[in-house]
Amino acid sequence: MAEWLYEAGIGERRAALVEDGRIVEARIERDGEGSRVGAVVAARLVEAGKGALVTLDLPGEPVAAISSVPPGTSIGATLTVEIVRMALRERGRDKPARARAVDAPLSDGSDLRARIAATGLPLVELAPTGPDRLEEAGWSELIDQVRTGYFPFAGGALWVDTTPAMTLIDIDGEGDALALARAGGAAAVDVIRCCGIGGSIGIDFPSLPGRAERQSVDALIDELLPPPFERTAINGFGFLQIIRRRERPSLIEQVRFDAIATDAALLLRRAGRAVGAGALQLVARPAVADHIAAYPGWIAALERRTGRPVEMIRDGQVKGAGHAQ
Repeated sequence: MAEWLYEAGIGERRAALVEDGRIVEARIERDGEGSRVGAVVAARLVEAGKGALVTLDLPGEPVAAISSVPPGTSIGATLTVEIVRMALRERGRDKPARARAVDAPLSDGSDLRARIAATGLPLVELAPTGPDRLEEAGWSELIDQVRTGYFPFAGGALWVDTTPAMTLIDIDGEGDALALARAGGAAAVDVIRCCGIGGSIGIDFPSLPGRAERQSVDALIDELLPPPFERTAINGFGFLQIIRRRERPSLIEQVRFDAIATDAALLLRRAGRAVGAGALQLVARPAVADHIAAYPGWIAALERRTGRPVEMIRDGQVKGAGHAQ
């Protein structure tokens, strides 16, 4: 039976839908990612017309694009907006959140725990000590696959890369083209679902000369990929495009395009489970240490959770997330 595993980590909340011992959906929510979808926020109009922008009444005054401005609203006027798409990080640029004007009370929007609870599936809240059920299900392995973009499956592998235009999935392998296309298509659907990939998605299949073969793979995608989505048929070059709703960053965007935040969250998770007595030392490269230092509450939460004083050590020779001891 499928169940959600939820972990309220320091600086990052994690959720994994586990079915038959493996993760089929993985979601994270981080401090500093901006307003959630559904949040209602006070704002000020700073640019009107096509490409209208507002600044949100939040720390740092982040900017959001607004789809339409109420008639008669002038530059500098205040209004209330609902976030319909979170801010996104992309290679080489960031996209501001998208909003729409509303007449509603201010609210924060549903957090990760509330969203997974709303699925109606069993939900298990994990303690920071005891058996690490996320690791048992393959959490670290999944994060490593997301980092590298390499997802092996029986008979082949997927190479996944996210660009500003679309997420591209290349199916790589040998043997019968149709068998590889079907196995790779099923694996691609698994990655799309697991990582919460939205927007435009392109899948590069092995070339299938027969129309019936291509249609059988089209039908497989329709069978396996949860709706709603739109897609093209596989063309003669083996390319298929899928369009899915995109409200939040995918796990790939969160992990790959914010590597410092990813390593900081991983280090804090390791530290929370470190055993021993006396001062707890976190050794990290300067960028990760600086990111943690920018949120003083994280260290305080770690000290409360472990009952140990925490010392941050910057080491330029450290790779990745660093270590806790």
